Amino acid sequence: MFHRWGPYTLLGFGLLMSIATSGVVGMDRRDWYVAGSLVAAGAALQLWRGTKVHSERGPTAASIVYYVLRWAVAFVLTWLNPFFAFYAVVGYFGTERLLPPRLVKLGLFATAVIMSGSQSGGLPPDGDLGWVVFGGLLAVNIALLIVFAHLAAQEDQRALDAAATIAELERTNTALQQALDENAALHSQLLVQAREAGVADERRRLAAEIHDTIAQGLTGIIAQLQVVSGARDEKLAREHLDRAADLARHSLGEARRSVHNLSPAPLEHDRLPEALEKTVAQWAERTGVRADFTVTGTAEHLHDEIEATLLRIVQEALANTARHAAAARLGVTLSFMGDEVTLDVRDDGRGFDPLAPVERTGTGGFGLDGMRARAERIAGSLTVESEAGGGTAVSARVPLVRHEH
Repeated sequence: MFHRWGPYTLLGFGLLMSIATSGVVGMDRRDWYVAGSLVAAGAALQLWRGTKVHSERGPTAASIVYYVLRWAVAFVLTWLNPFFAFYAVVGYFGTERLLPPRLVKLGLFATAVIMSGSQSGGLPPDGDLGWVVFGGLLAVNIALLIVFAHLAAQEDQRALDAAATIAELERTNTALQQALDENAALHSQLLVQAREAGVADERRRLAAEIHDTIAQGLTGIIAQLQVVSGARDEKLAREHLDRAADLARHSLGEARRSVHNLSPAPLEHDRLPEALEKTVAQWAERTGVRADFTVTGTAEHLHDEIEATLLRIVQEALANTARHAAAARLGVTLSFMGDEVTLDVRDDGRGFDPLAPVERTGTGGFGLDGMRARAERIAGSLTVESEAGGGTAVSARVPLVRHEH
């Protein structure tokens, strides 16, 4: 807008100021004929320039001619009246766009000559003192040009540095996005491996439970029936038959429990937050311990493997609390934090030394080591904080992997 309309505005303002000061400057009728012709020529030159500027992508022969003619018009007008220097000042702007690099400094110097002449009282300078003042002002204008040229060069360099920084940031962002994509693929791969490892682990656990419960129950039943087959006393036989029936019912219960534990039933109809809330409420009702469940952050629909693992960890932590802690209060918190999920189970029970060996249960032992193994299989971690008389805190951190639709 300035390069298009600025010359018209400054030429008109210079004309108004010249009219207002023509008596002081001493312009006669001939001077006004010349000035009027040059003002018209300057306006026509600007109109001609407006037809060329859109087709140019840098200095051309036409732009050089335009700059030289505009300078000549401004020089003569300022000679007639110093206030026409308002028009001459446009020579400082857009020089790099109009002149080739080798002529830029010459164009700026020529404009500085006009400005210095106007500032010294008009051209030509009046007497020796006028020339001294003109020379001093020309030196000042050239010094200012050097300073501003240096500042402009620094600004251009900063712009280039900023552009280079932006380009580097874009490259970094691309590399980061690639890393995130690779990380997502790695998460998917880890989940597949975790699922396979979980299947194998559940098989080993189920085998241990069958060996420790159902198999032992069947062995006991066989032993009781063998006694019955050789017994002569009907009362003794009836007693052993009753024991065999009790063992059979117990083994059937153990078999049903093992089948039930193969898949998390609470997740069949509910998502993880709802399933955990019901699990905690049922545990509290069963044990008589006050238990609270809290969700923080925005709940996400997690991958099935993640939800099943967290539910199993809570179930095991609750079972450990019921068996060992003698707690009066327990809290379970599920936190969704950006790219990870945190699960905390805290009680005010008797506590223990986490570094001391932990006695495993008779069913194959899914205690703290089992919970830690579950978390690690899905690229997570589990930490335990406890001390004698100070309660226990179990915290599991796992990656947030959303449900696969």
